[in-house]
Amino acid sequence: MGKKTFTEKEISLLSKNPYVRSVSVKGITYSDKFKQLFMKQSERGMFPGEIFEALGFDEEVIGISRIRNSAARRRKAFEKDGVMLCNHRNQIQIRVKR
Repeated sequence: MGKKTFTEKEISLLSKNPYVRSVSVKGITYSDKFKQLFMKQSERGMFPGEIFEALGFDEEVIGISRIRNSAARRRKAFEKDGVMLCNHRNQIQIRVKR
């Protein structure tokens, strides 16, 4: 089975979420704020599906594989670079991995 594509209705719904930078039939680009919140909640022990739900996403619309892949990308980027860049109120915060 191929990657889940979004319907026009789902695209409209997703584009209203403040944590979505852009969305198309094939994918979603999440905001920097989403990435920051995702990592904070992940470090506190929340599961990826719980985080997405808490930030206003419907697992049925997003799809579980997309949630898992997004979570893996966040962790990989953090582990690789050892830093997390976050845009918060026009400031860049750098957090070093310990």
